[in-house]
Amino acid sequence: MGVSQRLKAKFQRFLQRPGTTVDLAPLEKLLPEIESREKKLTNLDDAGLTAAAGRADGYVEICAVGREAARRALDQRPYDVQLLGAMALLSGKVAEMATGEGKTLTAAIAASGHVRLGNGPVHVLTVNDYLARRDAQWMEPVYELLGLTVGWVNEASTPQERRDAYDRDVTYVSVSEAGFDFLRDQLVTDIDDRVQPPLRTAIVDEADSILIDEARVPMVLAGAVPGEQDPVHAAAALVRGLRNQVHYTVAEDGRSAALTSAGLAAVEARLGDIDLYAEENVAQLSAVNVALHAHALLHRDVDYIVRDGSVELIDEMRGRVAQRRRWPDGLQAAVEAKEGLDASAEGEVLGTIAVQAFVGLYPKLCGMTATAVLVGDQLREFFSLEVAVIPPNTPCIREDEANRIFATRAEKEEALVDEIRRHHERGRPVLVGTLDVKESEGLAAALESAGVPSVVLNAKNDDDEAAIIAEAGAYGAVTVSTQMAGRGVDIRLGGSDQADRDRVAELGGLYLIGSGRHDSRRVDDQLRGRAGRQGDPGGSVFFVSLEDDLVVRHAGDTVPASPRMNADGLVTDSMVDYAVEHAQRVAEGVNHEIHRNTWRYSVVIEQQRKALAERRERLLTSDVAALMLLDRMPDKAGEMDEDLLARVARSIALYHLDRLWAEHLAELNEVREGVHLRALGRLDPLDEFHRAAVPAFNDLVPEIERRTIDTFTETEFDEDWEPDAAKLVRPSATWTYLVHDNPFGSELDRLIASVGRRLSASR
Repeated sequence: MGVSQRLKAKFQRFLQRPGTTVDLAPLEKLLPEIESREKKLTNLDDAGLTAAAGRADGYVEICAVGREAARRALDQRPYDVQLLGAMALLSGKVAEMATGEGKTLTAAIAASGHVRLGNGPVHVLTVNDYLARRDAQWMEPVYELLGLTVGWVNEASTPQERRDAYDRDVTYVSVSEAGFDFLRDQLVTDIDDRVQPPLRTAIVDEADSILIDEARVPMVLAGAVPGEQDPVHAAAALVRGLRNQVHYTVAEDGRSAALTSAGLAAVEARLGDIDLYAEENVAQLSAVNVALHAHALLHRDVDYIVRDGSVELIDEMRGRVAQRRRWPDGLQAAVEAKEGLDASAEGEVLGTIAVQAFVGLYPKLCGMTATAVLVGDQLREFFSLEVAVIPPNTPCIREDEANRIFATRAEKEEALVDEIRRHHERGRPVLVGTLDVKESEGLAAALESAGVPSVVLNAKNDDDEAAIIAEAGAYGAVTVSTQMAGRGVDIRLGGSDQADRDRVAELGGLYLIGSGRHDSRRVDDQLRGRAGRQGDPGGSVFFVSLEDDLVVRHAGDTVPASPRMNADGLVTDSMVDYAVEHAQRVAEGVNHEIHRNTWRYSVVIEQQRKALAERRERLLTSDVAALMLLDRMPDKAGEMDEDLLARVARSIALYHLDRLWAEHLAELNEVREGVHLRALGRLDPLDEFHRAAVPAFNDLVPEIERRTIDTFTETEFDEDWEPDAAKLVRPSATWTYLVHDNPFGSELDRLIASVGRRLSASR
């Protein structure tokens, strides 16, 4: 990196956000030494390089051997900026690296370094199974040259395959699979059944997505329990014919719906003229409200798709199917009922941990993403992580235009189709990022009517993502995609074979068009990053209308009543430009406030989980339960064989601990959902939650001991005794899923959101 480029990089970092990013100067000073050491390593054979890697104990040696291993194994010599990224990861930072800068190889060098520094095993946490397998297999030759082993885990991995993968020096695994394995390990009754070693170091890929966007998402281990018929399916039939503004109203923020007097009368009549608000009909009222939310607020091909006979949720930040995710509190069943599908099993929650809490269990944590600075404050607040902005190897020359804002959605869509058609006729490849599946399909249809062929990429055909994106930069290509094309993809000018690269470059490179601004600037920035990769020419622009949901929800009071505009509806008013930017900042502020609030409730639950996990570990790995029985019931316990007593005591105590924890989680969920009502009495909801949660947990340990003693007293034992004989029956089946952030939030979340909007508007 030349002097002028370094000065430019420092100036760019200064402009980003002063005081929020770390100084790279100490790491940059090591680059000449790394290059000097690298030249000596080229004289070694492969065995000699592997031996040198085994002795690497500092940043210089780690980066030098990593660079040489990559050159030999992949024919790729890492750039200086990639080594800066690796050193940032080794020092426990979140490295912000632009699209196309080689984060995968950077992470491999850092992972190997953490192992050599004694921080292994290392888990590289990804956003999905595909990336975990791809990156592990891609980087395996590098790890082999460095004398390290690498494995990967996905949803289909067997327990033994998981155990083998986690036994490697470096394991690539999606954050959800790693979390599910942790939860399952927390419920084993034989220590040999565990698959995961103690957590040590995590390198988080797409760090802002996992650590911020998904941080609140609970990972759940559920068990089969006999249950009553789901009441929501019956309620779904009751609300199916209700009409907006007649039978129900929807709040301005689109996050709640309520029956009107006419709607209430219609529902009560269908239920036999009952009083829905009578105390004995509380369960029925709850089912009707949930069904109404599904009917009025959740939309097919926007919030979810129906595929292969099941409802699949769409991740609003990525635009792709959110694997194994479901809505909470009967809402999933309500949507399934709405679509005429059988309800999928929810089961009893046996264990749960939020993504944020799970990732926080790693003693050493670092990460990488293309968009970290905008959430630097949150990374610091929730994880004590600092951001290191790594300059690009080649300066970005993409031309980013200002928003084109139109008065109405119809005028925006007409201008959008015309803009795509004009560039397509010249042969310039166009990638259009839409806000949801429905919009992507509607735009593709409009383009077809205008004589413009296009390829659609959305949650419905996500299996074809790699093939579609590979050709998005081809001459004349038009690709219409949800924001799923915004992360983890590499678009090469001229198509996958780059045959027309020069021809496309002369036309200005890939042209990225956003059909609207997202709630997060980071999503927009990720989308822009598809163009202008590694110094390629490119351009980007976002089309916005004053009727877009973002503007209506968060900038209604800021938009001038009669903004200046052209005859075609294009707005030319600087106040409107400000309003759109303001709307995004407000949306981000609201989400941050909800994140902070949700985490405050999660803290006490996580503290309780940790305390009970420590007790469970003692029960599992020692004879503490047997000693307790000998102390409380010396006659019966003293007569038993020592080994039999230990096995019996452990089985009974573990069963009751797990049973009571599941009951405690169910109780806390009820408290959490109802605690907002106490705010009406001017009580602090969080204090009230603690007031209920803490005593309930304090009663847990004595109750575990009491039930253990009762079971021991009532049961006869012999050498062939099994837990089933004492009716200590664990669930016959377990499964895992993620609870989707409730798209509406609790009443408390909505209160906080409204306060957040008012605070942001007053700044």
